[in-house]
Amino acid sequence: MNETAKRGAIAGVVVAVAAAATDLLATGGRGGDAATKASLTVNLPPAANDRIYASLAARGRPIVVIDAGHGGRDPGATSVSGEVREKQLTLVLAQALRDELVKRGRVRVAMTRDDDRYLTLDERAAVARHLNAAMFVSIHIDSAANPLARGASVYSLSDVASDAEAAGLAARENAGADQGARGGAVDMMLADLAMQSQMSASADLASRLVNKAAGRVELRPNPHRFAAFHVLRRADTPAVLFEAGYLSNADDEVLLRNPEERAKMVLTLAQAIEADVAAHARR
Repeated sequence: MNETAKRGAIAGVVVAVAAAATDLLATGGRGGDAATKASLTVNLPPAANDRIYASLAARGRPIVVIDAGHGGRDPGATSVSGEVREKQLTLVLAQALRDELVKRGRVRVAMTRDDDRYLTLDERAAVARHLNAAMFVSIHIDSAANPLARGASVYSLSDVASDAEAAGLAARENAGADQGARGGAVDMMLADLAMQSQMSASADLASRLVNKAAGRVELRPNPHRFAAFHVLRRADTPAVLFEAGYLSNADDEVLLRNPEERAKMVLTLAQAIEADVAAHARR
């Protein structure tokens, strides 16, 4: 039984037990007709998205998961003009990147969300684990108190943040995440070894993104940064968080709302993703 089926089965058991308990309370344990039974509504979490987008030529190719940051009740940052929210632009960028990768035919693509819905960090990362993805790319757009701050940046996973700003960003993005408990000594050692490998691969991916973007996309100074992002850690695969610019900067807002400028950014991301997948395939 796959993860989605398990979640459905568990949810069904929970609903059945809850309904039975409600029936007992309503009838005093003596049974009763339908008119005396209380109704029960249970809101279940959305199932992990396992839809794969790919051309026929990409059959059997590695899967890249694209995560459009924020969504639903979590709008993210608001632009200087007040006319656009982060969740809208991250979805537009994610969909454009998916379409570009599918057109090029070198990888298969999955998305954590393809509409305006809220997902927890663990639900987003679970998509990558469920599909045994080769890569996880989370797309966000930054905001800062300084209106002059602008440019794209790439964050990879690290237990120690590159700077105070990176640590602060990770803390904001990790808000509400369940950090979970660790196992025994052997489990911890194996997990740490796997995590070191994941961090190294993630840093390589971030470097490729920065190198591809140089001279083609507006970058902030020292664009490769790192911190302990929960969603990257839980993806269990090479993973980066791409900040496409600053919605708090008027010039970046104009660029991000321009389809031609977004296309440049999307092409850069697609080429870096393909280069990283090819590099790992040769090992």
